[in-house]
Amino acid sequence: MKSSKLFAFFCCLIQAYFLCSEIVFGCFVVERRALLQFRKSLNDPEGRLSSWRGSECCSWRGIRCDNHTGLVTFIKLRNPYPDIDSFVKFRSHGFWNLSGKIDSSLLQLKSLEQLDLSYNTFGGIPIPHFFGSLKKLRYLNLSRAGFSGTVPAHLGNLSRLQYLDLSSSFEYLDLSSSFPPLVVHDFHWVSGLSSLKFLSMNFINISMAETGLFQQLNRLSSLRELHMRGCGVAGLVQNLPFINLTSLQVMDLSLNSFNSLIPKWFANLSSLVHLDLINASFYGPILEIFRISSLKFIALSANNNLTLDISELLGGNWRQIEYILLAENGVQGFLSDSIGNLTSLVELDLFDNSIEGGIPSSMGKICNLEGLSLDINKLTLTLPKSLEVEGCLSDKPLQNLYYFSMNTNGIGGTLPEWLGELQNLSVLDLSYNMITGLIPPSLGDLSHLTQLDLDGNQLNGTLPLTLGYLSKLEFFGVSSNQLTGILNEEHFLKLSSLKILLISSNSLTIKFSSSWVPPFQIQNLAMGSCQLGSQFPSWIKTQRELQFFDISNSSISGKIPNWFWEDLSSNLSLLNISFNKFEGRIPDPMKISPLADVDMRNNLFSGSIPMPSTQVELLDFSCNQFSGTIPSNFGQLQPYIIHLSLAYNNLSGTIPSSIGYLQELQIINLSNNFLIGSIPSSLKNCSHLNALVLEHNNLSGQIPRSLGKLVLLQTLHLSNNDLSGSIPQSLQNCTKLETLDLGNNNLNESIPAWLGERLPALRILRLRSNKFTGQIPFQLSNLKSLQVLDLANNHLFGTIPRSFGAFKALNSPLKVNTYLRYGHYKGTYYEENISIYVNNRQQIYTKTLSLMASIDLSGNKLSGEFPETLTNLSGVIILDLSNNNLTGKIPQNIDSMKELEYFDLSNNHFFGEIPITMSSLMFLSNLKLSNNNFSGVIPNGGQLTTFSSSAFYGNKFLCGLPLDVLCKENNVDFNDTSNNNGYDNNEKEFVDEWFYLSAGLGYAAGLLEIVAIAFIKKPWSNAEFIDWLVVPRKQKRLSKNTSVQK
Repeated sequence: MKSSKLFAFFCCLIQAYFLCSEIVFGCFVVERRALLQFRKSLNDPEGRLSSWRGSECCSWRGIRCDNHTGLVTFIKLRNPYPDIDSFVKFRSHGFWNLSGKIDSSLLQLKSLEQLDLSYNTFGGIPIPHFFGSLKKLRYLNLSRAGFSGTVPAHLGNLSRLQYLDLSSSFEYLDLSSSFPPLVVHDFHWVSGLSSLKFLSMNFINISMAETGLFQQLNRLSSLRELHMRGCGVAGLVQNLPFINLTSLQVMDLSLNSFNSLIPKWFANLSSLVHLDLINASFYGPILEIFRISSLKFIALSANNNLTLDISELLGGNWRQIEYILLAENGVQGFLSDSIGNLTSLVELDLFDNSIEGGIPSSMGKICNLEGLSLDINKLTLTLPKSLEVEGCLSDKPLQNLYYFSMNTNGIGGTLPEWLGELQNLSVLDLSYNMITGLIPPSLGDLSHLTQLDLDGNQLNGTLPLTLGYLSKLEFFGVSSNQLTGILNEEHFLKLSSLKILLISSNSLTIKFSSSWVPPFQIQNLAMGSCQLGSQFPSWIKTQRELQFFDISNSSISGKIPNWFWEDLSSNLSLLNISFNKFEGRIPDPMKISPLADVDMRNNLFSGSIPMPSTQVELLDFSCNQFSGTIPSNFGQLQPYIIHLSLAYNNLSGTIPSSIGYLQELQIINLSNNFLIGSIPSSLKNCSHLNALVLEHNNLSGQIPRSLGKLVLLQTLHLSNNDLSGSIPQSLQNCTKLETLDLGNNNLNESIPAWLGERLPALRILRLRSNKFTGQIPFQLSNLKSLQVLDLANNHLFGTIPRSFGAFKALNSPLKVNTYLRYGHYKGTYYEENISIYVNNRQQIYTKTLSLMASIDLSGNKLSGEFPETLTNLSGVIILDLSNNNLTGKIPQNIDSMKELEYFDLSNNHFFGEIPITMSSLMFLSNLKLSNNNFSGVIPNGGQLTTFSSSAFYGNKFLCGLPLDVLCKENNVDFNDTSNNNGYDNNEKEFVDEWFYLSAGLGYAAGLLEIVAIAFIKKPWSNAEFIDWLVVPRKQKRLSKNTSVQK
């Protein structure tokens, strides 16, 4: 017995000897060698594995061993600071950036349980297959480490694995973004991970393995977290025979393209706490999802087509829910008082939906609410005067709220005082609503406020001085309101954190002393339309961080000081000094930041065009006094320019061919200069061009055929030049063209029929004052959007096509005023304008152009009758057929053209009586029937009584007022004028004087009304004043009726 015990003891000693022989100072030799071989295969530029030396491998950096066996169980070589900011901040703590290969020597680590190589840069190498043989692994993290290729199915052998993260990402500044993400071809291996609790495969391409995907995942009964963001999954099983994912607490399927309803089995995930389906292309109703009793976080934003009546949601018992993120969907309905029952709610995001009404006062009972976003909805009610605080610890409402945004709604009323009681508020954004009244001084008590945005409302009064004490305020916006008064240094007394100041478009006067040094260093300064004084503000000299600078329309004159160009302008990404009276020359080259936007239009600058010191994207020097030529190498120097306007200057010379290098160009406006030569064919290279405006120059030659390659062109203005030849057939490729203005040139041949066949978007066709011949092509009536047709003063003959009665856009009144703007870029654009002749006077329409409906065929050789089909065009405002050879009668149903304001048939051969139905044209303000063969009595009634005799002159068989030809009761002796038709001279003078007096008084009253309104409104440009005259037809009508009554 003793001998057997002794033998057993002897065996243990032998085993211990051999075991100890493998250990050198607490580390097994085999494992130490394996680690050193592993390190040898790696690239370690920062030397973070320099501690891997000596025999005590368990103390090496990133290595841990079991306390009892001494075997390696843990390798953590994660890069803790993968992004640049963290690298700079934490460089003293070490920075791993491992790359290279992963040696199979790791297989020698038989007890390895945790392996973390995440956030490294392995440069697109595949995940080693031998990882599937590390049988004891419980934790494997290879996320964002630069692996590529196919995920090995051998990983399914890791039955003990509890944590697996293979996520790729492009959010981090590592080399992984240079290689394609990992790919899964077959998902069956996942079912072998029977112990798995955490699975993350974000940004791995699973699109080829989506069949049976959730059936395999459904076998993982221990799974608690599933992260499959941005995996390219396009399908989702709607029904599962049973739900095995009863332990699942977190599920993230965001950024996929499921294109399906949310499956009903989601509602059976009884343990689900966190559900993220953001931007996953789901649609349909979502109320069932909220019935998961354990749910605390639900994010369904940016699906666009999910539907929910918010009142049904709020009517439920969701006291446990903390986060509801439903932005950018189809949520509608009203926020009811029951919203106060969501007592656990921390964040509510309903951005960009169709919520109506307003926020109820019961919102104040959500004591823990931290974020509320209701931007871009249909809220119209005023903010409640007070909020309920029942159940909250404080007697003041929403003391945890730090983010409150309701911009871009229709909220009216005034700002309530309780806003000033939100003590933890950091962001307050109520911009672009209809809020009126004063800004409460109590907002100055919000000591944590970093952003205050009240832009785009109807606030009035002055800015409270208390706002100047918001020392943490970084963003302050009150632009586009009705604020008045003086801003002085006290308004900015303690705004030391201020970076963005937006106060444009108010009636504010800025008065700072010349020696004032602001407490802030501003980055974005917008003070457009404020009164800054007559000179350039000197305090700007102290703002060394200025990047966006807008002092447009600020009544500043004189020269810009040299220090601005020498010290500040080179940092500017935006320079807007337009609509002032700056003068002098601009330094050449002009210092500016790369890819900046420069707007200097409407000033008095002179000299040659200054070239920016670097490439810019927007350059607007229009409406100045620049002279000289456009530099021949302009295109090479500015290849990235998007918006170029040099219009309304004194530029001469030719358009350089280098303009073709501007391949990003969307707008080019060189109009109203003295440019000569031909239009360069190199413009064909500007393939993004939306607006080409070269009108009012001295350009000659033919229209280049190469312009037909500008397939994105929407508006083409070449009028008032000396162009010749025909309209090139290649323009039919410009199918997006909405405006074609070739008027006032020397173009000839016939008007091509393809204009009506190949340019379906055409709104405006202006070919007046050329030398076109032939007949008017009937195909023009195919232009369903055409609203302005001007073919006047050509050599056209034949009849007016009967098909013109089919112009769809003119068949009914144009009621919706849509600004015609092209080439949108950072809030700038080319605003369409067109010249229309009325009474031989040119009128320019811009802002109301979309309401204008005009047909002008005057000054040609047209013959035949007035087509009765034209009376179908009930939306036409201007109809001018004068100076032709037209004959026949005015159709009796002329009163169908109810919108007609200007009607000119003068200098033709029309005959017959003037239809009495014309008296019902209530908007008719200008009538010309002179020099025809009309006969009979001039109808007496309606608008016809407001016209002078000049409207009817030259019709020897007409009688009645306002002519001095009296009509007899039975027959009129049209040839007998010896006795002045029964009037003596005194009577005739009395009639004429009374008529002209009454008409004059009427017109004077109408004009006085317009002038009075113009004085009340803000200053208008001439174009805007003319535009405005188009709209108020009721006022016009009233003035003319008044003249009759008077």
